Amino acid sequence: MPSDPAIDQALVTWGDRLFYPGNRIVKSRPAPRLMGKGLQQRADHIRGRIRATVVRRAPQVMVKVTGGGRGMKAIAAHFRYISKNGRLEIEDQRGEAIHGREGLRGLADEWRFGGSLIPEDAEYGHRREAFNIMLSMPRGTDPLAVQRAARAFARAELAGHKYVMVLHDHQANPHVHLSVRAESAQGRRLNPRKTDLHRWRETFAEQLHEQGIDAEATRQATRGARRQPAALWQIKAAEAQRLAFPRPGQRTGAAANANRAAARDAWQALAAALAGSAQASDQRLGAAIRDHAQSLARAPQPTRDRQDAMLGPAPRNPDRAR
Repeated sequence: MPSDPAIDQALVTWGDRLFYPGNRIVKSRPAPRLMGKGLQQRADHIRGRIRATVVRRAPQVMVKVTGGGRGMKAIAAHFRYISKNGRLEIEDQRGEAIHGREGLRGLADEWRFGGSLIPEDAEYGHRREAFNIMLSMPRGTDPLAVQRAARAFARAELAGHKYVMVLHDHQANPHVHLSVRAESAQGRRLNPRKTDLHRWRETFAEQLHEQGIDAEATRQATRGARRQPAALWQIKAAEAQRLAFPRPGQRTGAAANANRAAARDAWQALAAALAGSAQASDQRLGAAIRDHAQSLARAPQPTRDRQDAMLGPAPRNPDRAR
């Protein structure tokens, strides 16, 4: 039975607001709303993303910029870190493998002179000459599938830049470290923003789909999540002082609350549209959305005191204690 065009239009309208807000477009495969696909095709795509989010609860990809070097000394140190000082294989943008300490030294020289000269040391405030990116999936994901998806991601999103990647599969969650030279071969500089990060998550998820891995790149507001991870400097400080990792807080700002309210409205509109469908599968999907929307409405609004409690006690200052 063909679907109702009015319901399909509602799915596309409200689904775009949930899954493809603003200019967050997947480079490797543009969002269906931007292409000349038929209405039913686009609506079926939205149905698939809804099932992944509220029915299957598909694993969420993580794409994170973890820092970047301002001088060649810092960049080379990151090469040594991600390769375990040359023990793990590094793969560059050409697909060539780099091994050992001698290979790391040759890689550093190639980056130093392959474009605008990167100084050995750079003063604080100097522009970043490289960005460090981590692509990660939860425990149990096939590490080689993560590596292949990361390779395809880099070719799509970092074309024209020098980059290297290393798979880490010895920890709980398989992840790939990427280091990319900020300046491209054409002289353009990489400057990732929030919208770029979301597009990168979409691209990584799409490449995982190509590998047969169930993965999603849904915004926190769409999922109803409120988690605010600890800042990178807090994690590094905890590592340096051998303290327990800081606990994640919760997003409570005006923008976060507005995004969650808009997501609730969109979910409710989708549930109402699907409830009026003659297809039983649409009605079941609408019921799943209603349960999801109710869980969003019941979620408590954390207070500032609750957030402070989540972060745990402040580390003791030995000098003040004495």
